[in-house]
Amino acid sequence: MYGHPQIPPLPPALAPPATRSARARLRRALRSRKALSGLTQWVIDWGVPQVLVLGTGYVLVAVHRLGWSKTYNAATMMTPPDGRSAWPVSLVGWLLVPAIIGGLAGHVIATRITSVKAVSTTALFRRRTLADRLRPPRLITDLGAGFPTPDGQFLDAFVRLAHHNDWRTAQDHWEIVVRDVMCTAEFADLDRTDSLRLAESLSRAQLWLGALAGTCVVCRRRP
Repeated sequence: MYGHPQIPPLPPALAPPATRSARARLRRALRSRKALSGLTQWVIDWGVPQVLVLGTGYVLVAVHRLGWSKTYNAATMMTPPDGRSAWPVSLVGWLLVPAIIGGLAGHVIATRITSVKAVSTTALFRRRTLADRLRPPRLITDLGAGFPTPDGQFLDAFVRLAHHNDWRTAQDHWEIVVRDVMCTAEFADLDRTDSLRLAESLSRAQLWLGALAGTCVVCRRRP
């Protein structure tokens, strides 16, 4: 009586694209990282790029200018910088590397001290195995793969009614909503599995009525 209105399924001519571009897959993976903890997000957003830049500069200076031994000595401040090429390596080793390591250590210690008595209600009585800790996080759901019943009707409304069967735009806006929901304070204490699962459930509930009316909140705010 009070259920959602019945929407006919997508006809075969309106099927989702068979494949996703590499750019779309990478975008989906980067947005899914918001389900991870703050430290893990920082490592992905800033730690990995900095290590790649520093490592590339170190190798270039070592191979083309100073050699491995002199570059290492300059980076670790074992010897004074000898030449223009040694100064950037020396400054990075003296300033940036200790700052990154000290910042990470300070963040971990402060987080542990702050949360020593704070336990999320979703984590009560749970036992996390080593496999659970090492398992890669799940990605935001690909709309082309669909949702289990009864949420398949949301897919039809969101793609066909709200986005006029534009699967790329619908997938983009769906990922934006889920990503931003996971960035809210209410999801800060959830683990990566619960964070993504609850964020997708809440996003479907928020987008459902608008999709039935042929509107999308992202479309309205990003004309």
